[in-house]
Amino acid sequence: MMTHKRFSPPRSRRERPAKPALTRQGIIDAALAILREEGLHKVTMRRIAEALDTGPASLYVYVRNTTDLHVQILDALLAAATSPLTVEGTWRDRLKQVLMRYTSVLFNYPEIARMTLTMHPSGPNYLALLEQLLALLKEGGMPDREAAWVVDLLLLYATATAVEQSTRQSSSVAADEDSVLVAAITTIDASVYPHIAQLGNELFSGSGPDRFAWGIDVLLSGALSTPRAATEQEKTDAI
Repeated sequence: MMTHKRFSPPRSRRERPAKPALTRQGIIDAALAILREEGLHKVTMRRIAEALDTGPASLYVYVRNTTDLHVQILDALLAAATSPLTVEGTWRDRLKQVLMRYTSVLFNYPEIARMTLTMHPSGPNYLALLEQLLALLKEGGMPDREAAWVVDLLLLYATATAVEQSTRQSSSVAADEDSVLVAAITTIDASVYPHIAQLGNELFSGSGPDRFAWGIDVLLSGALSTPRAATEQEKTDAI
């Protein structure tokens, strides 16, 4: 005897719970969640659309392209670098804390760190970071012209440090490469490479934070004592 299975009648779309409205911030939040759980290579329009239960095409109303999305992700991450400072001391001490926070953010996301070398962020957290650095430079007596240029060098130095350290941290061959380099320098022929032989130990001296902080001091001292050359436009305006 045939039995008749009971089927539920199709559910009207009107009865389904309404999806949350799609927003730019919602897209960025979804992208950040995917970044933390799966890595940057999984942060695609298709993957974000899947997480938000929508179509990829609908995302482009709020995000221009993947590059724009990555820039927004970077800016969201930089919120951790712009919180109130906790160290007391000189303006240099506080500036170093800002840059160390910035480097720490990038160190945790090697793929974002590498992209930052060619990105031009302009979001509110990046602007807050820039404002904080410029305020500290002004407090330290840095002339405006020099401050406008050295802030770029400081961020580039911090970014490059994060890229190198985070990339090597995740490399399976970095430790072997370091061992080979140490062996090459400590056993070098002093008659051929006298300066390397003399400074062999110094080349590897100093902990990471100490060398990083020293590099910041080098850039600051150099900017304070080196007048910035006028640009061609500034030369023209002065005539």
